[in-house]
Amino acid sequence: MSRKAPAVPALLLTLALSACTGGGGVDGTPGGAGLRDPYFPKAGNGGYDVTHYALTLAYDPAVRTLTGTADITARAAQDLSAFDLDLKGLGVQGVTVQGAGARFGRAGQELTVRPHDEIQQGKTFHIRVRYSGTPETITDADGSKEGWLYTKDGALALGEPVGSMAWFPGNHHPSDKATYDITVTVPQGLTAVSNGELVAESTRQGRTAFHWRTAEPMASYLATLGIGRYEVHRGHVGKHRLPFYTAVDPVSAEDSGAVLSKLPEVMDWLELNFGPYPFSSTGVIVEQKRDATYALETQNRPVFPGAPDTTTFVHELAHQWYGDSVTPKTWRDMWLNEGFATYAEWLYAEDHGGPSAQQRFQEVYEHGEEEEFEDLWDFPPGRPGSAAVISANPVYQRGAMVLHKIRQTVGDEAFYDLVQGWAAAHRHGNASTADFTAYVEQQAPDEDFSGIWRDWLYGEGRPDHP
Repeated sequence: MSRKAPAVPALLLTLALSACTGGGGVDGTPGGAGLRDPYFPKAGNGGYDVTHYALTLAYDPAVRTLTGTADITARAAQDLSAFDLDLKGLGVQGVTVQGAGARFGRAGQELTVRPHDEIQQGKTFHIRVRYSGTPETITDADGSKEGWLYTKDGALALGEPVGSMAWFPGNHHPSDKATYDITVTVPQGLTAVSNGELVAESTRQGRTAFHWRTAEPMASYLATLGIGRYEVHRGHVGKHRLPFYTAVDPVSAEDSGAVLSKLPEVMDWLELNFGPYPFSSTGVIVEQKRDATYALETQNRPVFPGAPDTTTFVHELAHQWYGDSVTPKTWRDMWLNEGFATYAEWLYAEDHGGPSAQQRFQEVYEHGEEEEFEDLWDFPPGRPGSAAVISANPVYQRGAMVLHKIRQTVGDEAFYDLVQGWAAAHRHGNASTADFTAYVEQQAPDEDFSGIWRDWLYGEGRPDHP
């Protein structure tokens, strides 16, 4: 038996459809809370891609208070009734989506936003989050500190792997890259240094605002902010007259001078070996030794705790190609960052009177476990065991050994073509280990790389033969 439904007046039908698609997003679905990264499953969020962050911040070191407004431009990857942002610790005063007030809730690092109207797939939308508080310092699984690090005269923000959520809300996973405008107001006499180029600086009523712009896509873990008293130097380097901006804590200035003076030469060497520099400016931030326990390849402007040595200087600048421009799809792909930057150290030494890369490879293979790298053979670089070990020696040293084995296989000319081509093919994008192995095989189709992948990239323990 069937029964015919009564006719519905057109106006009532229109209102019914409107109720389903707006005012709470009945038809849409929430974006995922986390991207299920192998090591940081809660990092990032599903359902949208951020294209731009505009952060307006004010910081007062005397009371350790950060006040911020994050204007986020994103594109919906699905019909969204709700979505999440990563934000840890700071209090949220209000959220709007497309200018309309939105409901929101907090659970751990998740800021869940429920817009007034459903966001349709493919639509570009604007989020504004007003927030404030005392930013947190985050302790990682390996014991290192990130997030918001307090210094004697200000602060230092470092974000690898998840620390950026301590100072601004966002989609904090390396697979979602965006451009940035970061404006920071600090007490007059202090300097605020960030990524990209300084496009404006102004002082009013005892406070100075610094506006930094990063026009090339950047993963949020590479965003940085240094606040304090710095000796600042600006100029141009290289045949392309690339702008540089260096900010050095006065305590570290004298010891840093010799290495920082190598910036033009190191940049020329990196371009010769790895291809055109992928960004529109360069430089460094040098803090005091006590301010952090590690250097970091923050985009355009690596951070060093105290005066860097030449090896570390080359390593972090090499990351601008491998890690910053070509960024891993997941944290499991970290060897594509660290293996390349470590191998850059070997190549630089080879070209500047040090041991050859072959000598360094042989030394690490024969004695690395006994001397410098006790954990060298604990796990393969292509398959780290946990989040706690993505910064361990196998990722760095064995990652470099994988690249040296490729160089041995294809020869020098083809190898440099290959690494330059890899940087060009994925410029300002993301790539996985599978992308890399496929690229190598495509570029050298007559060679057999299966043994390198099996023994050096994914193999457990020390390979039988170097």
